[in-house]
Amino acid sequence: MGFRKDFLWGGAIAAHQAEGAWNEGGKGVSIADVMTAGSNGVARRITNGVIDGEDYPNHVGIDFYHHYKEDLALMAEMGFKAFRTSIAWTRIFPNGDDEQPNEEGLKFYDDLFDEMHRLGIEPIVTLSHFEMPYHLAEKYNGFMDRRCIDFFVKYAKVCFERYKGKVKYWMTFNEINNQAELISMGAHHLAQEGAVLVKEGDDIEYMMYKSAHHELVASALAVKAAHEIDPDAKVGCMIGMNGVYPATCNPEDVLNAQQAMHQKYWYVEVHARGHYPKHLLKKFERKGYDNFILPEDEKALAEGCVDYIGFSYYMSYATKYTGRFGRSFDFSEEDYVRNTYLKASDWGWQIDPVGLRWCLNWFNDRFELPMMIVENGFGAYDKYIDDNDQYVVDDQYRIDYLAAHIAAMKEAVDYDGVDLLGYTMWAPIDIVSASTGEYDKRYGFIYVNYNNAHEGDFSRAKKKSFYWYKHVIETNGEEL
Repeated sequence: MGFRKDFLWGGAIAAHQAEGAWNEGGKGVSIADVMTAGSNGVARRITNGVIDGEDYPNHVGIDFYHHYKEDLALMAEMGFKAFRTSIAWTRIFPNGDDEQPNEEGLKFYDDLFDEMHRLGIEPIVTLSHFEMPYHLAEKYNGFMDRRCIDFFVKYAKVCFERYKGKVKYWMTFNEINNQAELISMGAHHLAQEGAVLVKEGDDIEYMMYKSAHHELVASALAVKAAHEIDPDAKVGCMIGMNGVYPATCNPEDVLNAQQAMHQKYWYVEVHARGHYPKHLLKKFERKGYDNFILPEDEKALAEGCVDYIGFSYYMSYATKYTGRFGRSFDFSEEDYVRNTYLKASDWGWQIDPVGLRWCLNWFNDRFELPMMIVENGFGAYDKYIDDNDQYVVDDQYRIDYLAAHIAAMKEAVDYDGVDLLGYTMWAPIDIVSASTGEYDKRYGFIYVNYNNAHEGDFSRAKKKSFYWYKHVIETNGEEL
């Protein structure tokens, strides 16, 4: 009983939230580079290119580009078995449609992965994590154009060939299903996921389904290419997973929650089974949305199923039927209601460790594939303690959150038979928040001396949770 002996304990970041060095080493401009700072309750803006005088926190990140050896050494001190990061597409192909890759960018990731292996840390690498080349948005409107399928596959093949033997675990598109949240974050997610820029009057729902289809085809072709280039490679999807409960046992609330799960998680059906679920094909038929699915796409999807399911988990939702869509029970985020049984973070994210076990079982019941939890963490305003010799932040709240979720993982393994490969919490070191662009929304075990006002020297220091997670790894999750 317990976690497997080779369980991959570690942490996860994304290149655009950490690396900085946005215009160094031949790197091009990414979508993340044109996203301004926001704050708790204030959305980030996507500007028309890089504009002087705007605040772009991803330009700086936490300067991981120059600090990665120091940061990896701290992770190795915690005993990390794995570290998940992404390759910035714009470091490899600065514009996305370039003829030849950028050698300086390729070399940076060679050095990064070599250092990880030297420290005994397994790389887990995402190919596209909210950082597509901005040029693809300007010239093609991103994945609305089928040509972006070929650009992505070319980029993926270069990475598979270059890092064969260095990277075993890959993922294609990060949280590809986030773009289903059309009301709260629709344009934001379409830009992040697929470099799709939405104009007033556009049919955003149609754009989401069409661009997502092209991404799924690109992902499937990349999976097939990876297996041909490196038979030892394992390629997974990455799903943003937050289970949806019915607010009551009223059958209409229960059906509404089921429809919410349909709308938010059909993507993994395509990734794992190689075809669209019938409920979505029926929706396409009703709305006339099936004109972008070509016969060759169906073949590609069937031949490019993923090897494992990677997913993030932070919270759960509850929903109540309102009747706004009649008997189709189509779901809207406006149907979400507060779950009074749960507490929430400062950002309103409801804390639900039991929901993680529920999600693991939801995936397992449907797909019976190995799984990896590649994001799970607690963002908070950490208070710096400058008179404590042992640690600089007393983040017991983070320890409590993570311990409860790891306990739920262990229950899913011990009682439910879930095949769990690893756990890379988000994030082992403070980074820029993707949703708000804040530095002060901190997740890490490692404190980075930098804040929203761009004050600080980027020095690193250990929080209380640093020592706790080190012990968790030492005991393979037996002592929390």
